[in-house]
Amino acid sequence: MDKLLITGGAKLDGQIRISGAKNAALPILAASLLCDEPLTIHNLPHLHDVTTMNELLRCLGVELTITEKLSVEINTGTIDCYTAPYELVKTMRASILVLGPLLAHYGEARVSFPGGCAIGSRPVDIHLKGLEAMGAEISVDGGYIHAKSNGRLHGANIVMEAVTVGGTENLLTAAALAEGTTVLENAAREPEVVDLANFLIAMGADISGHGTDTITINGVERLHGCEYRVMPDRIETGTYLVAAAATAGRVKLLDTTGDTLGAVLLKLEEAGAEVTCGDDYIELDMRGKRPKAVSLKTVPYPGFPTDMQAQFTVLNSIAEGTAMVTETIFENRLVHAHELNRMGANIVLEGNTAIIQGVEGLQAAPVMASDLRASASLVIAGLVAEGDTIVDRIYHIDRGYECIEEKLHLLGASIKRIVD
Repeated sequence: MDKLLITGGAKLDGQIRISGAKNAALPILAASLLCDEPLTIHNLPHLHDVTTMNELLRCLGVELTITEKLSVEINTGTIDCYTAPYELVKTMRASILVLGPLLAHYGEARVSFPGGCAIGSRPVDIHLKGLEAMGAEISVDGGYIHAKSNGRLHGANIVMEAVTVGGTENLLTAAALAEGTTVLENAAREPEVVDLANFLIAMGADISGHGTDTITINGVERLHGCEYRVMPDRIETGTYLVAAAATAGRVKLLDTTGDTLGAVLLKLEEAGAEVTCGDDYIELDMRGKRPKAVSLKTVPYPGFPTDMQAQFTVLNSIAEGTAMVTETIFENRLVHAHELNRMGANIVLEGNTAIIQGVEGLQAAPVMASDLRASASLVIAGLVAEGDTIVDRIYHIDRGYECIEEKLHLLGASIKRIVD
């Protein structure tokens, strides 16, 4: 199992390019199942989860051609299977996103219950109730969700009982080909949902309200091919900004934008960072200063993202002052605090809140990643710690960060991958 060896102490300094957003690429790839004509999707990140989604599409019979520039040409006209098997779905929760498109386009889908990071309960009940409201017949047998429709799905007014990104994406794609109008209330407002909606519109869908909590979809009979570029990864962007802030460094991140990172940039400025945004770049400079502690609470977009909580937890662990970090989205997403305490952090957990007293420095230690964003926090901890830190189980980080050791090396970090 691969590990990362990090020698801490260097201030990050330099510039790198940000990859396409994994959390936008995956639903967009799944939504390609709605179209019979060829599609080309650009700016895909080279990540394990994207590879898994491509394998899943191939398993369904889709023809894929990957270009040298990380674009994919998709031909869904060869689909001959409507089952997403456990062997693929168990490794990636986003596999559930093929359910809506398969059902809407082909009238049938059989999808294994999904896997992914162990960060708490993320039930798919809202997905299934919404599809049933649109006329689907759904049964669960042997760990598989089996959905069928007698003809086209029909429009419905769906009030989601909780804000769910995946549920919004599944119902949005299903509604694109449904007969009549679907209204999704209490919909997720995340930029990745907006990117998916824009992709569907590029294929000819009739959608309005994306980016708000009420999305209206007027179903169309068919969608056409298009070319589309996936948005930049706001979480990868935020992670490198926090890494620079934690090391009292300076970075310029290219091919990204601050438009979707308002809450994160405000907290970085509160921590003492100077942040400058352009049309396609973000620059952060700490001027060599130690960061100041910042308290935060994770909430759905446009509030502070749960996917940035772990990175700010480690930033606060070496910051000046005391901070409280409250996680409201997932119940098991503060487990990285125990690993940070092994490195000398002073973090006390009280329920879903971490009380963090900043220390002047961390000490290297062998640590183990528990999920994707926790692994990123441990890498940042290794960058600021004295000595050599080994981060184990980095298959988590490979699910969400493209070439992380290469990008950090370009910024001056001492980091290398150890292959067992």
